[in-house]
This record gives sequence, C-alpha cells and structure tokens, in this order.
Amino acid sequence: MKKVIFMFTLAALCLTSCGAKKKIAELEKQNKECQDLLNSTTVKLNLCLTEKESLNQQNDYLKKNNSDLISNVGNMTTLTKQGAQNIEKALETIKEKDLKITRMQDALTKKDSVTLALVTSLKSSVGISDPDINVNVEKGVVFISIADKLLFKSGSYTVSDRAKEVLAKVAKVINDKPTFECMVEGHTDNVPFTGNAILIDNWDLSVKRSTAIVRVLTKDLGVKPSQLIAAGRGEFIPLVENNTTENRAANRRTRIVILPKIDEFYEMIEKEMKKQ
Repeated sequence: MKKVIFMFTLAALCLTSCGAKKKIAELEKQNKECQDLLNSTTVKLNLCLTEKESLNQQNDYLKKNNSDLISNVGNMTTLTKQGAQNIEKALETIKEKDLKITRMQDALTKKDSVTLALVTSLKSSVGISDPDINVNVEKGVVFISIADKLLFKSGSYTVSDRAKEVLAKVAKVINDKPTFECMVEGHTDNVPFTGNAILIDNWDLSVKRSTAIVRVLTKDLGVKPSQLIAAGRGEFIPLVENNTTENRAANRRTRIVILPKIDEFYEMIEKEMKKQ
C-alpha cells in the first residue's frame, strides 16, 4: 500500500514538475518577448528623444529666424519710409532747382531783351551814317569805330575840327549812360613810326591819339573822366592785313567801346527772380 501511495506521489510530483517547467518556459518566453519589446521601445524612445531634440533645435531656430524676420520687416518698413522721405526730399530739391533754372532762364531772356533794347538805343543815339564811322554790336557791347582820316592828320595826334563834331554825338551817348564806362582805343597800321622828340613808335602814337580824344570828350564835351579809359593798341589788332594802302587806312582807326557794367545786369537778374 505504501508502495502504491509512493508511486502516486511520485507521479504527482512528476506531473507537477513537468507543468512547472512548461510554465517556466512559457514565462521565460513571455519575458523574452517583453524584453525584446522593451528593447525595441527603448530604441524607439531614444530615436524619438533624438528627433525631439532636433525638432526643439529647429523650433528654436525658426523662432529666432521668425523674430529676425519680424525685426527685418520692421527695419524694412523703417527703411522704406526713410527711403520714401528721401525720395520725396530729392524730388522737392529737383523741383526747386528746376524752378530756379526756369526763373534764371526767364531772367536771362529778359536780360537779353534789355541788352538788345540798350544797344539799339545806343546805335540810334549815335545816328551817324558816314561810311568812315562804323557802329556794331557784339555780345551786348557797342563798338563805335571812327576812321583815322576823320580824326587826325597823318602822323599827328591833334584832333581835327571835323572829329569834334563826330565826338559830340559820341559824348551825348556816354552822358546819357552815366554808369557806363567807355574805352577809347587807338589803332595804327604796321608802317613803322619814324619817331620824334615825343613819340617813339606806333604804341606811343596810338596812346597819344587815345588820350587826345579823351581830353576832347572831357574838357570840351562834358564827359566825366571817371567814365573813360584811354588805351593804345598800336598795330597789333588789325581789321585786315596791312598789305594795301586801302587796308592800312582801314586799320588806322579809333575805336570807342561802350561797356555796360556787368554787375548791373546781375542786379537786374536778381530783381527779376525776386519778383517770381
């Protein structure tokens, strides 16, 4: 009986041991699966953490970049406003300059009109039709050229009586323009002056003829000495070549240059601009 009981006990133990082993095997299998799952999950977690870190860095970069962009937009807005203001100022400056140029052009046109009226008046005031007296205008300046034969005898600087009649008309023009200056220029041909106790050459002759006319204008015809300039040009500014008798006669002349003062024209321009 004991033997039977022992056998049953042994069989029960065997069955129990086999079941335990099977259970343990199953548990070990489950444990391995859990471990594998844990390992896999850990790897995925680490990947996620790495990706998260990368995304955080990207997020920080994007935030900074966004902040920079917002700042740049603000700066661009400021620059755009400043640029617009600068452009507006530049346009205003251009408009002002254009206006000044237009006013200056108008003033210069008016000045040219005044000059033309002035020289026309001077030419009509001289009123001389003698072919040996030439009146011409160059750049707003009146030139009255009087042939030598109307003023002096050959080689002389004594003013003739006929010359005084011509100079009286010139004096009237000068006296009508008390603010203008007049240059009296003596010119000779290229025939060498033989010289005497007073004169040495054509320079001397041209200067003496100029001063002789200045004396007539001031002492006899009432022109203010402060308006006159005496100048001798000798033979060095001929009208034509000194190659014939007629040409040399043309080069022997006295030229009276009526000079309006430039500053008067500037004052006129300024006055016209102030009126605009």
